[in-house]
Amino acid sequence: MAPSPLPSVRAAVIGGGPAGLMAATVLAEAGVKVEIFDAMPSVGRKFLLAGRGGLNLTHSEPLADFAAHYGDRADVARTWLERFSPDDLRAWATGLGIETFVGSSGRVFPVQFKASPLLRAWLRRLDGLGVTLHRRHRWVGFDDAGAALVEGPDGARSPVAADAVILALGGASWPRLGSDGAWAGIMEAKGVVVRPLRPSNCGFDVAWDERFIEKHQGEPLKNLALTFEGHTVRGELILTRTGVEGGAVYALSAPLRDAIERDGSATLTIDLRPQLTTDQIRDRLRRPRGSESWANWLRKSVNLTGPLPGLLRGVAGADSGPSRIAELVKALPLRLTGVKPIERAISTAGGVDLAELDDDLMLRRLPGVFLAGEMLDWEAPTGGYLLQAALSGGVVAAQGALRRLGLATR
Repeated sequence: MAPSPLPSVRAAVIGGGPAGLMAATVLAEAGVKVEIFDAMPSVGRKFLLAGRGGLNLTHSEPLADFAAHYGDRADVARTWLERFSPDDLRAWATGLGIETFVGSSGRVFPVQFKASPLLRAWLRRLDGLGVTLHRRHRWVGFDDAGAALVEGPDGARSPVAADAVILALGGASWPRLGSDGAWAGIMEAKGVVVRPLRPSNCGFDVAWDERFIEKHQGEPLKNLALTFEGHTVRGELILTRTGVEGGAVYALSAPLRDAIERDGSATLTIDLRPQLTTDQIRDRLRRPRGSESWANWLRKSVNLTGPLPGLLRGVAGADSGPSRIAELVKALPLRLTGVKPIERAISTAGGVDLAELDDDLMLRRLPGVFLAGEMLDWEAPTGGYLLQAALSGGVVAAQGALRRLGLATR
């Protein structure tokens, strides 16, 4: 049974992604009358897209290891995770009727492996709590009295009467799904420091040989180990017409992006056969090639198939011996010449400087206004880390709003 709303207390949540929906849930469960405003015709669009290939909710690794994936924001992220942990997330999903399981990689998924059943159950829960959802209502700033202004589908602008406002407007990736970063200018006009929004978990440009990429565009390179600046990630790449995409390169996207912005390019090192040593590969390559083609020789010797022989030959040349080829199989350089646009990135780096917020994620310059999700200056790789931090941040902001409203203590 839903708690009775407290008629004298109202909260507005602006943004219907995971962070905003979680904040609304926490507030409504505390008895607060909540209204959600979202610019799109339906909420959770990016959430649904993220779950199209199997919704990765979180990860099962220990909290200290989990927090390390947030880089120089690890200490702050850990405080969010302590307030709403991966175990809490799984229990919350179970409460919605969505069972989860831990995959072989340690990642956590819904049993249905989809986002849509969870989102439907979530929206039913919010409806049962009396939460009002206003679609096609875009936040456009604040009026002279400090009230949040929203623009409705008819173009009319109205102030939102609320005792607490939580902004969860996302970053600037996939703007057609609602997160266009337009809020940054509004925040800066209020004196709030906003770090430049940049692509994260993104693809990169490569100056492919034309004949090679015409033949292999769209093909995956599997079971690789990618290394950059001392960090190694196991996974796969996908060859695109103009570069590379895929989970392994996404995991290294932050340092790769920073290097390209600084130096103009970055060289990624790829181990094509991480399960073999250099000596083992060299021994296998001593098998006489005879009249075999380059591709067949590599396939039979060290099981390099698909695009890998062509990729290797482009660096090694036709006359390299077994020792040189073995070295390149274990450490093939791939020069990345650019970063894919933010509109095509999975997530966003940059955002509101965390120094602008208190521990409850309230803006120091705008008391009563809380922020959550990708609006804030943090980033993380895919694998459950993005969604977990968005949901945890939504909980932290909502708990802060409850304290602001006098409905909770620290």
